Amino acid sequence: MTLATRDLSWGAGGRMIVDGVTLQAAPGRMLGLIGPNGSGKSSLLRLLCRLRGVASGVVTLDGRDIAGVPRRELARRLAFVEQQAATEVQLSVCDVVRLGRTPHRAALASWSAADEAAVNAALARVGLADRHDQSWHTLSGGERQRVHIARALAQEPSELILDEPTNHLDIQHQLSILALIRRLGVTCIVALHDLNLAAMFCDEIALLHEGRLQAAGAPEAVLTEEMIRQVFGVCVSIRTGAAGRRHIEYLVEADERGTRS
Repeated sequence: MTLATRDLSWGAGGRMIVDGVTLQAAPGRMLGLIGPNGSGKSSLLRLLCRLRGVASGVVTLDGRDIAGVPRRELARRLAFVEQQAATEVQLSVCDVVRLGRTPHRAALASWSAADEAAVNAALARVGLADRHDQSWHTLSGGERQRVHIARALAQEPSELILDEPTNHLDIQHQLSILALIRRLGVTCIVALHDLNLAAMFCDEIALLHEGRLQAAGAPEAVLTEEMIRQVFGVCVSIRTGAAGRRHIEYLVEADERGTRS
């Protein structure tokens, strides 16, 4: 059954930011969370991770309210990758990934062979096994993002939540990161800005608008010309690409084209 919400709401500053969202992630599949800036994507992800307390409604994991799940137990099951993470501390790549083992280790416990195996396996899955001892600060943006995904994988989660993992990356790294996430074989919920990337990589898409769930389902059901016009305020033309996925072309109005010629 995996991760789900029912009538989930949360607000701040007198404004409802997540408003009555009911959503379910399919086991082993990739759910893309899209919507305009300020639509509540990041807030919803933090509610799913219990980084924020819900105002009303419930988040469940296998039908169990996560509010009653001990934090260590929840961290063994669910991992979160933020948009960006920075530190001034001098850390190696393996130091960062080792942080993912914290939920599996007792206080003051020594580092075990099982912990080291989990770290090495996580680095191998993201293609950075040869960077084990390299300084984290010497990595490119795309490599740092892969290290943070490796840290999450070292938790050995069955659910992985990512907040705009391709933010500030060039197109090559955007494609490689999302292809990597899709290959992981765990339940993924990922917030994305780029609608074409969402169509290309996600099995299902949930569209938020002003804190409410506007639509959810297969990319072809959610990413329609009318829905995009209503929610994003832009006109598009949609066709089926070479890989059978939707391709969205953004249309410039005639008067705008004239001012740019």
